[in-house]
Amino acid sequence: MPIYFYGADEPPYGCFSNFSPHGFELDGLWWPTSEHYFQAQKFAGTRHAETVRRAGTPLRAAELGRDPARGLRRDWERVKDEAMRRAVEAKFRAHPDLRAVLLATGDQELVEDTGTDHYWGRGRTGTGRNMLGRILMRTRTRLRAGPEAR
Repeated sequence: MPIYFYGADEPPYGCFSNFSPHGFELDGLWWPTSEHYFQAQKFAGTRHAETVRRAGTPLRAAELGRDPARGLRRDWERVKDEAMRRAVEAKFRAHPDLRAVLLATGDQELVEDTGTDHYWGRGRTGTGRNMLGRILMRTRTRLRAGPEAR
């Protein structure tokens, strides 16, 4: 039976949300949430990336990252999954309590239950790509393999 998650404030799986308030260090910087990291990667190497990193909330980071006035890096479509994977893995490696929640899901399918996102979640029709869920499951497998499996 799949585990559906969405809101950061919905126990026990709210920690699977990129908006969950669990910071981590990655690329030599502190990121308040995985949403901050992901959105900032759209503008890596620019001033705007730092603006996103310093956003007061994950919602604000998302808004800044979706600002059409800012130009996305040219290779974004090619690197976005890897940016998400790196953020998710860093978050779960940094927080043993979250890691325990993820590992306790066993081999169950993890599904981001959003009707608005057909790429990262299941989408309105339930046939979305669920890439966030897939990345979480891949991270779970890597965490089972131990700290050396990076």
